[in-house]
Amino acid sequence: MSALGDLGWVAYPPEGWEEISVMDEINTPMRTYQVCNVLEINQNNWLRTSWIPRGGAQRVYIEIKFTLRDCNSLPGVSGTCKETFNMYYYESNFSNLRHFPENQFIKIDTIAADESFTQVDVGDRVMKLNTEVRDISNLYKKGFYLAFQDVGACIALVSVRVFYKKCPTTVRNLALFPDTVTGGDSALVEVKGSCVNNSVEFDAPKMYCSADGGWLVPIGRCFCKLGYEEKKNGCQHHRSAKIADKKKDY
Repeated sequence: MSALGDLGWVAYPPEGWEEISVMDEINTPMRTYQVCNVLEINQNNWLRTSWIPRGGAQRVYIEIKFTLRDCNSLPGVSGTCKETFNMYYYESNFSNLRHFPENQFIKIDTIAADESFTQVDVGDRVMKLNTEVRDISNLYKKGFYLAFQDVGACIALVSVRVFYKKCPTTVRNLALFPDTVTGGDSALVEVKGSCVNNSVEFDAPKMYCSADGGWLVPIGRCFCKLGYEEKKNGCQHHRSAKIADKKKDY
Protein backbone atom coordinates (compact mmCIF):
# COMPACT_ATOMS: atom_id res chain seq x y z
CA MET A 1 0.00 0.00 0.00
CA SER A 2 2.60 2.55 1.07
CA ALA A 3 6.32 3.05 1.71
CA LEU A 4 8.33 5.62 3.66
CA GLY A 5 8.85 7.88 0.66
CA ASP A 6 5.16 7.76 -0.28
CA LEU A 7 3.84 8.85 3.10
CA GLY A 8 3.58 12.40 4.38
CA TRP A 9 5.03 12.80 7.87
CA VAL A 10 4.33 15.11 10.78
CA ALA A 11 6.69 15.38 13.77
CA TYR A 12 5.35 16.47 17.14
CA PRO A 13 6.93 18.34 18.77
CA PRO A 14 8.86 19.73 15.77
CA GLU A 15 12.20 19.50 17.58
CA GLY A 16 11.81 15.73 18.05
CA TRP A 17 12.10 13.55 14.96
CA GLU A 18 14.13 15.01 12.07
CA GLU A 19 14.20 14.07 8.41
CA ILE A 20 17.80 13.31 7.45
CA SER A 21 19.39 11.95 4.28
CA VAL A 22 22.27 9.55 4.89
CA MET A 23 24.41 7.17 2.84
CA ASP A 24 24.03 3.44 3.31
CA GLU A 25 26.83 0.84 3.25
CA ILE A 26 27.12 1.00 -0.55
CA ASN A 27 26.99 4.82 -0.75
CA THR A 28 23.37 5.02 -1.83
CA PRO A 29 21.47 8.06 -0.47
CA MET A 30 18.70 7.09 1.91
CA ARG A 31 15.92 9.13 3.51
CA THR A 32 15.42 8.52 7.23
CA TYR A 33 13.69 10.02 10.24
CA GLN A 34 15.92 10.18 13.30
CA VAL A 35 15.75 11.18 16.94
CA CYS A 36 18.46 10.93 19.59
CA ASN A 37 17.51 13.03 22.62
CA VAL A 38 19.08 10.58 25.06
CA LEU A 39 20.47 13.11 27.53
CA GLU A 40 17.07 14.50 28.55
CA ILE A 41 14.44 12.75 30.69
CA ASN A 42 10.74 12.28 29.91
CA GLN A 43 11.01 12.23 26.13
CA ASN A 44 7.72 12.05 24.23
CA ASN A 45 8.45 12.57 20.53
CA TRP A 46 5.85 11.53 17.95
CA LEU A 47 6.13 10.93 14.22
CA ARG A 48 2.81 10.53 12.42
CA THR A 49 2.06 9.45 8.85
CA SER A 50 -0.45 11.00 6.53
CA TRP A 51 -3.82 9.26 6.16
CA ILE A 52 -3.57 5.76 4.67
CA PRO A 53 -6.70 4.44 2.88
CA ARG A 54 -7.31 0.81 3.82
CA GLY A 55 -8.69 -0.13 0.40
CA GLY A 56 -11.30 -2.55 1.76
CA ALA A 57 -8.79 -4.49 3.86
CA GLN A 58 -9.85 -5.43 7.38
CA ARG A 59 -6.32 -6.47 8.32
CA VAL A 60 -3.14 -4.64 7.33
CA TYR A 61 0.52 -5.34 7.98
CA ILE A 62 3.23 -2.84 8.83
CA GLU A 63 6.84 -3.67 8.03
CA ILE A 64 9.37 -1.30 9.58
CA LYS A 65 13.13 -1.17 9.14
CA PHE A 66 15.20 0.80 11.62
CA THR A 67 18.53 1.15 13.39
CA LEU A 68 18.92 1.72 17.14
CA ARG A 69 21.95 2.82 19.18
CA ASP A 70 23.22 0.68 22.06
CA CYS A 71 22.79 2.78 25.20
CA ASN A 72 25.93 1.25 26.74
CA SER A 73 27.96 2.80 23.91
CA LEU A 74 26.79 6.30 24.86
CA PRO A 75 28.55 7.90 27.86
CA GLY A 76 26.59 9.71 30.55
CA VAL A 77 23.10 8.60 29.57
CA SER A 78 22.40 6.07 32.31
CA GLY A 79 18.73 6.24 33.25
CA THR A 80 17.67 8.46 30.35
CA CYS A 81 18.57 6.37 27.29
CA LYS A 82 16.04 3.80 26.06
CA GLU A 83 16.33 0.96 23.57
CA THR A 84 12.68 0.65 22.54
CA PHE A 85 10.01 2.78 20.88
CA ASN A 86 6.23 2.47 20.48
CA MET A 87 4.01 2.09 17.43
CA TYR A 88 0.36 3.27 17.34
CA TYR A 89 -2.54 3.68 14.94
CA TYR A 90 -5.66 5.85 14.75
CA GLU A 91 -8.64 4.98 12.55
CA SER A 92 -10.44 7.80 10.78
CA ASN A 93 -12.80 8.47 7.89
CA PHE A 94 -11.08 11.79 7.27
CA SER A 95 -7.81 12.40 5.46
CA ASN A 96 -7.16 15.91 6.79
CA LEU A 97 -6.38 15.38 10.47
CA ARG A 98 -5.49 18.86 11.74
CA HIS A 99 -4.68 18.27 15.38
CA PHE A 100 -2.78 15.44 17.04
CA PRO A 101 -5.15 13.38 19.24
CA GLU A 102 -2.29 11.61 21.05
CA ASN A 103 -4.58 10.03 23.65
CA GLN A 104 -6.82 8.53 20.94
CA PHE A 105 -4.08 6.55 19.22
CA ILE A 106 -4.19 2.80 19.94
CA LYS A 107 -0.93 1.08 20.78
CA ILE A 108 0.15 -1.67 18.39
CA ASP A 109 3.32 -2.74 20.21
CA THR A 110 6.57 -1.75 21.85
CA ILE A 111 9.37 -2.34 19.36
CA ALA A 112 12.84 -3.49 20.39
CA ALA A 113 15.92 -4.04 18.23
CA ASP A 114 17.43 -7.47 17.66
CA GLU A 115 20.69 -5.71 16.90
CA SER A 116 21.83 -2.30 18.15
CA PHE A 117 24.82 -0.40 16.83
CA THR A 118 27.79 1.23 18.60
CA GLN A 119 30.27 3.99 17.81
CA VAL A 120 32.53 1.38 16.19
CA ASP A 121 29.74 0.47 13.77
CA VAL A 122 29.26 4.15 12.94
CA GLY A 123 32.96 4.46 12.06
CA ASP A 124 32.81 1.33 9.92
CA ARG A 125 29.46 2.39 8.38
CA VAL A 126 27.77 -0.84 9.46
CA MET A 127 24.01 -0.27 9.59
CA LYS A 128 22.77 -3.26 11.59
CA LEU A 129 19.31 -2.83 10.15
CA ASN A 130 16.37 -4.35 12.06
CA THR A 131 13.12 -5.49 10.41
CA GLU A 132 9.87 -5.98 12.33
CA VAL A 133 6.36 -6.75 11.09
CA ARG A 134 3.16 -6.07 13.03
CA ASP A 135 -0.50 -6.14 12.01
CA ILE A 136 -3.77 -4.35 12.76
CA SER A 137 -7.01 -6.34 12.63
CA ASN A 138 -10.72 -5.58 12.27
CA LEU A 139 -10.35 -2.19 10.62
CA TYR A 140 -13.69 -0.70 9.63
CA LYS A 141 -13.21 2.99 8.87
CA LYS A 142 -12.06 4.34 5.52
CA GLY A 143 -8.44 4.69 6.57
CA PHE A 144 -5.97 5.17 9.39
CA TYR A 145 -2.86 6.98 10.58
CA LEU A 146 0.30 5.37 11.96
CA ALA A 147 2.45 6.97 14.62
CA PHE A 148 5.81 6.21 16.21
CA GLN A 149 6.58 7.41 19.72
CA ASP A 150 10.12 7.92 20.94
CA VAL A 151 10.60 7.86 24.72
CA GLY A 152 14.34 8.48 24.79
CA ALA A 153 16.04 6.22 22.25
CA CYS A 154 18.66 6.97 19.62
CA ILE A 155 16.87 5.64 16.56
CA ALA A 156 16.63 6.03 12.79
CA LEU A 157 13.47 4.94 11.00
CA VAL A 158 14.65 3.78 7.58
CA SER A 159 11.59 2.19 5.96
CA VAL A 160 7.87 1.79 6.60
CA ARG A 161 5.84 -0.45 4.30
CA VAL A 162 2.09 -0.90 4.76
CA PHE A 163 0.36 -3.73 2.91
CA TYR A 164 -2.51 -6.21 3.00
CA LYS A 165 -2.86 -9.76 1.75
CA LYS A 166 -5.28 -11.16 -0.80
CA CYS A 167 -6.11 -14.44 -2.47
CA PRO A 168 -5.14 -14.13 -6.18
CA THR A 169 -7.46 -14.80 -9.10
CA THR A 170 -7.66 -18.51 -9.79
CA VAL A 171 -9.71 -21.12 -11.66
CA ARG A 172 -10.75 -24.26 -9.82
CA ASN A 173 -13.17 -26.94 -11.08
CA LEU A 174 -13.93 -24.73 -14.13
CA ALA A 175 -15.02 -21.86 -11.87
CA LEU A 176 -13.32 -18.47 -11.79
CA PHE A 177 -12.59 -16.94 -8.38
CA PRO A 178 -11.55 -13.24 -8.42
CA ASP A 179 -8.89 -11.41 -6.39
CA THR A 180 -10.21 -11.35 -2.83
CA VAL A 181 -8.91 -9.31 0.10
CA THR A 182 -8.46 -11.45 3.23
CA GLY A 183 -10.68 -10.97 6.27
CA GLY A 184 -9.81 -9.73 9.73
CA ASP A 185 -8.18 -11.95 12.37
CA SER A 186 -8.29 -15.58 11.22
CA ALA A 187 -11.73 -15.41 9.61
CA LEU A 188 -12.31 -17.16 6.29
CA VAL A 189 -13.99 -15.20 3.50
CA GLU A 190 -16.50 -17.22 1.47
CA VAL A 191 -16.24 -16.50 -2.27
CA LYS A 192 -18.63 -17.67 -4.97
CA GLY A 193 -17.11 -18.73 -8.27
CA SER A 194 -18.49 -18.10 -11.77
CA CYS A 195 -18.35 -20.74 -14.49
CA VAL A 196 -15.78 -20.16 -17.23
CA ASN A 197 -16.90 -19.69 -20.84
CA ASN A 198 -18.73 -22.63 -22.42
CA SER A 199 -19.40 -24.27 -19.07
CA VAL A 200 -22.46 -24.56 -16.86
CA GLU A 201 -22.93 -24.85 -13.12
CA PHE A 202 -23.45 -28.35 -11.77
CA ASP A 203 -23.17 -27.55 -8.07
CA ALA A 204 -22.68 -23.93 -6.89
CA PRO A 205 -18.88 -23.45 -6.82
CA LYS A 206 -17.33 -21.65 -3.86
CA MET A 207 -14.05 -21.47 -1.93
CA TYR A 208 -12.73 -19.79 1.15
CA CYS A 209 -9.99 -17.14 1.22
CA SER A 210 -7.80 -17.63 4.31
CA ALA A 211 -6.16 -14.89 6.41
CA ASP A 212 -2.73 -15.65 4.91
CA GLY A 213 -3.92 -15.28 1.31
CA GLY A 214 -4.47 -18.93 0.38
CA TRP A 215 -7.54 -20.57 -1.17
CA LEU A 216 -9.13 -23.38 0.87
CA VAL A 217 -11.94 -25.95 0.68
CA PRO A 218 -13.17 -25.94 -2.94
CA ILE A 219 -16.85 -26.89 -3.08
CA GLY A 220 -19.03 -27.52 -6.14
CA ARG A 221 -17.99 -27.31 -9.78
CA CYS A 222 -18.95 -26.49 -13.33
CA PHE A 223 -19.01 -28.80 -16.36
CA CYS A 224 -18.32 -28.12 -20.00
CA LYS A 225 -21.35 -27.71 -22.25
CA LEU A 226 -22.28 -30.43 -24.72
CA GLY A 227 -19.79 -30.44 -27.58
CA TYR A 228 -16.96 -29.02 -25.43
CA GLU A 229 -14.20 -30.70 -23.43
CA GLU A 230 -12.20 -29.58 -20.41
CA LYS A 231 -8.66 -28.44 -21.16
CA LYS A 232 -6.29 -26.13 -19.25
CA ASN A 233 -8.91 -24.73 -16.85
CA GLY A 234 -11.28 -24.01 -19.74
CA CYS A 235 -13.69 -25.62 -22.18
CA GLN A 236 -12.66 -26.11 -25.81
CA HIS A 237 -14.77 -27.26 -28.73
CA HIS A 238 -14.62 -31.04 -28.80
CA ARG A 239 -12.58 -32.39 -31.73
CA SER A 240 -15.32 -34.75 -32.89
CA ALA A 241 -17.75 -31.86 -32.84
CA LYS A 242 -15.42 -29.82 -35.07
CA ILE A 243 -15.24 -32.70 -37.59
CA ALA A 244 -19.03 -32.98 -37.61
CA ASP A 245 -19.30 -29.23 -38.26
CA LYS A 246 -16.93 -29.48 -41.19
CA LYS A 247 -18.96 -32.35 -42.74
CA LYS A 248 -22.05 -30.15 -42.53
CA ASP A 249 -20.25 -27.55 -44.64
CA TYR A 250 -19.90 -29.98 -47.58
